[in-house]
Amino acid sequence: MIQLKTMLNCIDNSGAAVVECAMIVGQKRHASIGDRIVVVVQKQRPSAGEGMGGSSSSKVKRGDMRHAVVVRTKQRVQRRDGSVIKFDDNACVLINRAGDPIGSRVNGVVGQELRKKKWSKILSMAPMQA
Repeated sequence: MIQLKTMLNCIDNSGAAVVECAMIVGQKRHASIGDRIVVVVQKQRPSAGEGMGGSSSSKVKRGDMRHAVVVRTKQRVQRRDGSVIKFDDNACVLINRAGDPIGSRVNGVVGQELRKKKWSKILSMAPMQA
């Protein structure tokens, strides 16, 4: 259950490490796995060449407003078969307005509920679905 001001980990290689939920797209109060949200980048990942004075190659900067898809939540999610899934953290993947992921890799597990919500591009980049 993601709501306004919730902090999420960004698990793709777009350059963001921690983001804050600024708005939930649609007429909803809470977002769950597979829902689209608007986030503000709070913390940036250190790039590989940053310590040696190299240029930063990250796609997003601190303070950028981006769209994202929630892929993991701490809140329990009830599935149709009766099982319940719960993750250790809240996580998202940054996307552009067209719905394509900004990064080229997803690090970590994503929820199987993305399949029902038609986020197959994110599912194909993820190493594992839970």
